[in-house]
Amino acid sequence: MAIVARDVRKLYGDDTAALRGVSLEVGDAELVGLLGPNGAGKSTLTKIACGLVRPTSGGVEVGGHPAGSREARSNLGYLAELFRFPGWMKADELLVLHQRLAGSDGGSGERVELLELVGLADATATPVEEMSKGMQQRLGIAQALVGGPRVLLLDEPTSALDPVGRGIVRTLLAELRSRGHSVLLNSHLLSEVERVCDRVAILDDGRLVTDGRPEDLAKPRGVEVDVDGGTRLYEGATREDVPRIVAELVAAGERVYGARILASTLEETYLEAVQGRTG
Repeated sequence: MAIVARDVRKLYGDDTAALRGVSLEVGDAELVGLLGPNGAGKSTLTKIACGLVRPTSGGVEVGGHPAGSREARSNLGYLAELFRFPGWMKADELLVLHQRLAGSDGGSGERVELLELVGLADATATPVEEMSKGMQQRLGIAQALVGGPRVLLLDEPTSALDPVGRGIVRTLLAELRSRGHSVLLNSHLLSEVERVCDRVAILDDGRLVTDGRPEDLAKPRGVEVDVDGGTRLYEGATREDVPRIVAELVAAGERVYGARILASTLEETYLEAVQGRTG
């Protein structure tokens, strides 16, 4: 496993509980979206996995090593939500700095490859302050990849981007997964998570309230069938019921024009999971 969190708890000085026993796994070459409202514990869990925050109890392993250890850090790349790069520094210079910090001996070849991977091959000499927000975000992902880490922790990598920028980052994330990287993506943009993630974990009030593939979290809501008289809803029906429903309608002399399987969206699942705890 790329990341294994076991019964992670975090209390702050005033006994405020940020995490209340969270257990979560991210597999090899898996992209997992971490969802939850503000204060749910997403960033705390991410920082514990990075070794920036120590848990009160429980623990996280990265690549089989305790979070924060030298071995875990060598397996890990991180992009914080509110990162800031020096405006005067050029893209290539920034990667040189992070190569030093990461102890990478990849040299110019690694920098060229990473800038090409994130679509900044023509921005090698461009200062950060002259880059758009989307370019800076992709440069941030490039710095997280310095040294060839197996695991990436990305905190809200698309939150400030326009639709075009989000699409570029989505394509990049899919490419990283195809190259064998594991990604834990902390986000509040449900549509983005639903499009790109293999699995979704929802945190609320420091607890893991649901975990699964987006298509598995979507609950069936029935089947709609278009007939001459309009649309009929068969509540509770599933995909397996469609042939029987259509056959019965045809046998009864109805003309059937189409059938749709209805399922809740990830947004509806999310709201049900979160509001179900507070409502």
